[in-house]
Amino acid sequence: MDTTFVQKLFLLALLTASVILFWHRFGRVLFRIVQAKSEGDFKVTNLAQRCWRLFWEVLCQARVIQGRPLPGLAHAFLLWGFCAFLIAEIDHFATPFDYSFIPWQSAAGLFYFWFVFLFALCCTISLAGLAFRRYIVKSEWLDPISAQTNLTLALIFILMMTLLPRWWITDDSLAGRSLWWLHTLALLILIPLLPRAKNLHILLSPATLFLKRLGFSQIPPLNHAADPGLAAGRNITRLTALQAYACMECGRCTEQCPAYNTGKELDPRLIALGLNYYLDEFGPRSSSPILEVAVSKKAVFECTTCGACETHCPAGIQHLSMIVGLRRGAVNTDSWRDENGEQLFRNLRDHGNAMGVAEGERARLIRWQNWPIFDGTQEYCLWLGCMGVYDPRGRSVIESFVKIMRHLGTSFGVLNKEYCTGDPARRLGNDALTNELADINLRLLRHYGVRKIVSICPHCVRTIAEDWDQLRPKTPAQEQLPVDATIEHHSEFLARHAAWLPAGDGGQQVTFHDPCYLGRYRNVYDDPRQVIARTATLLEPPRTRERSFCCGAGGGLVFLGEESGQRMNEVRAQELIDTGAGIVATACPFCSAMFRDARAADRSPQFLDIAQIVAQHIAD
Repeated sequence: MDTTFVQKLFLLALLTASVILFWHRFGRVLFRIVQAKSEGDFKVTNLAQRCWRLFWEVLCQARVIQGRPLPGLAHAFLLWGFCAFLIAEIDHFATPFDYSFIPWQSAAGLFYFWFVFLFALCCTISLAGLAFRRYIVKSEWLDPISAQTNLTLALIFILMMTLLPRWWITDDSLAGRSLWWLHTLALLILIPLLPRAKNLHILLSPATLFLKRLGFSQIPPLNHAADPGLAAGRNITRLTALQAYACMECGRCTEQCPAYNTGKELDPRLIALGLNYYLDEFGPRSSSPILEVAVSKKAVFECTTCGACETHCPAGIQHLSMIVGLRRGAVNTDSWRDENGEQLFRNLRDHGNAMGVAEGERARLIRWQNWPIFDGTQEYCLWLGCMGVYDPRGRSVIESFVKIMRHLGTSFGVLNKEYCTGDPARRLGNDALTNELADINLRLLRHYGVRKIVSICPHCVRTIAEDWDQLRPKTPAQEQLPVDATIEHHSEFLARHAAWLPAGDGGQQVTFHDPCYLGRYRNVYDDPRQVIARTATLLEPPRTRERSFCCGAGGGLVFLGEESGQRMNEVRAQELIDTGAGIVATACPFCSAMFRDARAADRSPQFLDIAQIVAQHIAD
C-alpha cells in the first residue's frame, strides 16, 4: 500500500493520541489498584492450578459458555476473534510503512489470513446475535444500554465489516483505501474505550482469574486487631480493587442471586460496581465510609452468603469476601444497628448458642436420649450443633443419625460441653466473637483427644474445617490450637457406608434440595443422592446442584427476623413441591427448618433429612 509522508505522519499522530488516551484511563486504574492496601498474607501458590484456570476459563471461555451456552459462545468468538486478529492488526499498521510481518503471498500468510477471515465471519454472526439479545430481546440481566456500549459494539461491527471485503478488494484501489482508513479509524477510537466501564474486564479479568483466592468464599484475614474490615477506602486491598474494576456487568450473579430474585434490594453486581465507583471518586486512601457513599448497607445485610454469585461469575470476582468485608466494617465501626443481630451476638457470647438457651438444656437432652459421652476411646465425635440440640426438627435428625450409626456398629460419643462454631457471627462480620467461640471449642476438642468429627450441619462443617484457621490471628506455635481433627458431613459418612445401609424398592419419589454450604461450599453433590438412591427414586428440581436456590437461612439471616419481598423459603419450597415428589429431602437442619416453616399448614409432601429417610428403613 503506497502512502505519502504526510499520511504516515498523520497515522503516527492518530496512533500516538489513541495510545495516550488509552493509558490516561488504564494507567489511572492501575495506579489506584497498586495504591490500595497490600493483601497481607496472600501468596500466589498452586501455579499449576492457576495456569489451568487461566487456560480453561479465559482462553477456552468454559465458564462463560457453560452459564449461557448461546450468548456465551457468541462472547467467546469475540475473544477468540480478537486473539486471532492480533497479528493481522499489527500487520495492518505496519503496511503503510512498507513492512509486513506475514506477507500475504507466502503459504503461512495465506493460511493465517484465511484463518482470520473465518473468525471475522464468526465474530460478525456473534455480534448480530448479541445485538439481537440486547436490543430486541432486551435480557433483564444485562446492564442498561449506554452510549458507550452502543459505540463499542458499533466499532467492533465496523472492524468486522471493513475486514471481510479485503479478501476481494485490493488495498491500492479507492474502495480498498477507504476500507483501510475506516478500519483504522474504528480501531483507533476503540483502543481508548477498552479501559472504560465494562470494557475493562477484557484487560483485567485474566489477572483476576489468575490471582483470585483459591477455594470457595475465602474471606481474607484481618491484618491486626484494629483492622475494621471494608469500612473505608483505606481498607480496600489490591485484590479487592482489581476484582471491583474487572466486573463485566454481565448480570450472571444477579440472575442467580436468591435475594434479588425474591424482591430484595441486594444485587451482587452493584457490590462490585459500588466499590469500582468508590475507587474512582474517592480513591483507595479515603476515609469516607463505603456503606454511606457507594454501597447500600441494607443490601449488604440481605445476603445469605449462598455463593451463587461467586460460583457463576466468569470474571473471577469473589463477591462473598467483599460482602463479608463490608459487614465487618459495619459491625466493627458500630454503624450497623440491628436488634435481632445484637441479640444473636449476646446469645452466642452469654450462652454459647444462637438461640440463647441455657446450657443445662443440652445436658438434660443428652441424658434423656442416652447418648454416649465422648471420652477419647470412640472413633467419632458427633458434633450436635445449635440446631441439633435446641431445634426440635434438628434434634429429630440427630436421633435418626444416631440410629444409623448404631445400626452400622460405629462407635461415637458427644461432647459434654459444646459451643456454637460461630458461623452466623462469622458471616455477619463479627470475627472477634467467632474467634472466642473457636478458641473455647478447640480447647475442648484437644482436651478430649478428638480426631474424627461428623456433623449433620454443613455450616458447622465449613466453619470447623476452614474458617477457624482462616480467621485466627497468627500467634507463636506454642499458643496456636490448630484444628487437628478431621470433620465430615453426615451425607459423606452415609455415602461411604452406603453398601451397609438398608435398601428399598425405589417406590418412593424423593426430590433433593442441595444446601448451599454442602454443595457450593464443599462441592458435595453426589453423596446425598447416592444415599437417597438406596431406598427411593430421585426427582431433580428445576434448579439443582450448583444452581440450587437458597432456603434463605445462611449468612446469619435466619436470626435477623422477617425479610422484605417474597420469602426465599416459600419460593424454594413451592419449587420443590411442584416436582410432584412425596418427600422433599435435604441435608442441612437449617434448610429442613426453613422449608417446614414455609409449609407449616401443608402436610404433603414430607420434609425430611436424608438421615431420616434412611432411618425409616431400619427396624427399631
